[in-house]
Amino acid sequence: MTHDAALPSVLVQASGLGKRYPKVFHRRDRLRALASLMTGRRGVDSIPVLHDVHLRVRRGESLGLIGENGAGKSTLLKLIAGVLTPSEGSVRVDGRVGALLELGAGFHPEYSGRDNVTMSAVLYGLKPAELRAKLDEIIAFADIGRYIDEPVKHYSSGMVVRLGFAVVAALRPDLLITDEVLAVGDEAFQKKCIRWIEDYLGGGGTLLLVSHSMYHVQKLCRHALWLRDGGVAAYGDVFDVTQAYLAYQERKSGEQAARSQKVDASQEFAVIGVALNGVAADRPTVLECGADLQVEARIHSRDGRLPVVAFGLARADGTPVYGVTTEMESVAPVRDGDTFVARIDFPRLPLLPGSYSLRVHSMDSEGVRAFDTVERAITIRGESREFGLVRLEHRWPDAVDRARRSDTEVPDGR
Repeated sequence: MTHDAALPSVLVQASGLGKRYPKVFHRRDRLRALASLMTGRRGVDSIPVLHDVHLRVRRGESLGLIGENGAGKSTLLKLIAGVLTPSEGSVRVDGRVGALLELGAGFHPEYSGRDNVTMSAVLYGLKPAELRAKLDEIIAFADIGRYIDEPVKHYSSGMVVRLGFAVVAALRPDLLITDEVLAVGDEAFQKKCIRWIEDYLGGGGTLLLVSHSMYHVQKLCRHALWLRDGGVAAYGDVFDVTQAYLAYQERKSGEQAARSQKVDASQEFAVIGVALNGVAADRPTVLECGADLQVEARIHSRDGRLPVVAFGLARADGTPVYGVTTEMESVAPVRDGDTFVARIDFPRLPLLPGSYSLRVHSMDSEGVRAFDTVERAITIRGESREFGLVRLEHRWPDAVDRARRSDTEVPDGR
């Protein structure tokens, strides 16, 4: 896709954007809201769902919108798409918009898929000749077989998404807006959509993507905007914003767990302190990918017996990554007064970017029973398109051989 040089470089511009909804709990509330609307009064008994949002998206850019449910992501997309009008501020879009918002939005349930494709194309401004030229392409992309001539009310949610995405894919709008589309279709269709979006972006398209999948946001977007409670919590590089969001989620989980974790010195073995890289704070530790990690655990032993200390690393969702104990490697914690201290270093920690937790367990002298556990959140920062949990050392022999051959080859004429 190529764009006319005369077109504005800024495709989406929002300034101080906000949206409020009237409080409607009883019948009289509806009447009061209607009266306020008719008289032009604003902000009377209303609930702000979005406030003071500023953003600028240039042509060819891709922006991911992230945040918890109810943060205002869908509302922001609807304001940009023109489905809603702002209560405050302004938003301007210079280009044709293709929006995939709520499932079935814009489709008539009683009409067939083929008829809905025709209506959608007309609404997007497609001329009859253009529609005839693209109809087979749309039907092939949707790949719903005979259901194309069945009423849409008989479709599954995945089939509705297939049809909607197929229409947008054929139109190739200036701005593509998607709200959790990749979370609905089956895996094969998700892969097809991702390939299409990558091709669309490679051709100069502009994307606004709402997703709870940080993988898809990082894969498809260069920038991200994190909404929290209707306001902008972070806006910028996609890796910085998504990792800040994941750290926030991990911190919330850690705070919840911390409320139920109180040091009980009456236990036989209790974890009374954990420091990461010399810092004993409970907030998440942020490391660059490949940085060193030093862990120090302080254990209280009620009767002075030597404890066994276990260290474990897990992904934020609980998936184990690695674990080791002092007993396994014949290491004895060092006595320090009435406590014991165990230290372990992880040089060049090979974890891929994401959120993790370090777990410290105090165990009896035989390493059989665990008495206490303390978790500390770790956020690994950095750019990576690799999969999995850890970065394994690797090499590409063929690539090395080619590089060596090219260094030794003598160009013609020399």
